[in-house]
Amino acid sequence: MTDVLTWTIERRLELAERAELLRKELAEVEVARLEAAEMVFGQWAGATDGGRRPSGIVEPEPERVAVGPGAGGMRVVPDRAEGMGREALTAEYQRLMEIVAGADGPVMAKDVAVALGRETTPAKVEPVRGQLRELADRGWLVRTGAGRYRVR
Repeated sequence: MTDVLTWTIERRLELAERAELLRKELAEVEVARLEAAEMVFGQWAGATDGGRRPSGIVEPEPERVAVGPGAGGMRVVPDRAEGMGREALTAEYQRLMEIVAGADGPVMAKDVAVALGRETTPAKVEPVRGQLRELADRGWLVRTGAGRYRVR
């Protein structure tokens, strides 16, 4: 029984010493972190005259971005309306429409990918399938139950 009590007291003292070492180490890390923050703030204050002038790090006026189809929420493929021609589509989608229209019957996405000169790997066919589905969703193509596409 005495051995257990002695061991417990020794272990408690060891852990107390370890805790004290960790507290000192944490305090040193905290001091180093504050010194780094002070240095960064000093550099910023020197570059901006205490915040009274721009630092040159960030431009005051962001660069304007040109807006086109697909940017800023604009649809790349518009909903098809009566009398609307293929010229309403981008060149890429016009090419897809030409391929589907020139086929003998409904085509698979893989066939369109091959006509575009792409490989038949899933990584190359899936984007084409997505574009064809988008054309079908907007009324430009008809998607058959077998997943083939034809002109409306």
